[in-house]
Amino acid sequence: MTMTETEVSRPAPVAGQDGAGQEIVLHDYWRSSAAYRVRIAMGIKGLSWRTVPVDLVAGEQRGARHMALNPQGLVPALEIDGLVLTQSLAMLEYLEQTRPGPALLPPAAGERARVRAIALAIACDIHPLSNLAVLNRVERLGGAEARADWNRANIGSGLQVVERLLDHPGFTGRFCHGDSPGLADCTLIPQLYNATRWGVDFNGLGRISAVARACADVPAFVAAHPDRAAAAAAGSQSPDPAAGDR
Repeated sequence: MTMTETEVSRPAPVAGQDGAGQEIVLHDYWRSSAAYRVRIAMGIKGLSWRTVPVDLVAGEQRGARHMALNPQGLVPALEIDGLVLTQSLAMLEYLEQTRPGPALLPPAAGERARVRAIALAIACDIHPLSNLAVLNRVERLGGAEARADWNRANIGSGLQVVERLLDHPGFTGRFCHGDSPGLADCTLIPQLYNATRWGVDFNGLGRISAVARACADVPAFVAAHPDRAAAAAAGSQSPDPAAGDR
């Protein structure tokens, strides 16, 4: 697969939320948890965008074209409102500040802090230890079995912590917080996809499982699923079962 521009059908944009008519471009890898978060959030916001696939298996993220957008050599990168944004949670915060409805964060400061804590527990504590560079290093040191054991243990223990956080009295409703999906849900669902890929059973985590069922009925989550993203990308590649969370 080459890095080609792809038009992908999205939920209809909400009037006035496309940034003065400027095109939104997401530089995306179909199975990246970070990019998956951004696809969900933009779907919730009712935005339309164009996807430029970045083939991580082929190393396109380290090519000059992508490094000019994201010096970290990571996905996603988001072109929006004349800016180029990196880091998925920074993108979600930008979307929330510039396109406030539907909201990804609750109105009260304390509630916002709790929601952000869930998102950060996943994006900063679980996700980095499942990233491709880390898994490749573990495999070089201990072999393929060590790689799988490392990732399953990291994801499983991390989700147990998230379950305990979600059992906090401040978290009520069908989703991570309240009865509409938000920042924490955008972060949790991609991590659950990754858990399933690696054979981590989270069915015993009641709160997480309930949130997953609620999100499965939301069109933005359905449209953002990696299978949809892969099918939409021109010349989509076959999945690499040994690949990490990117």
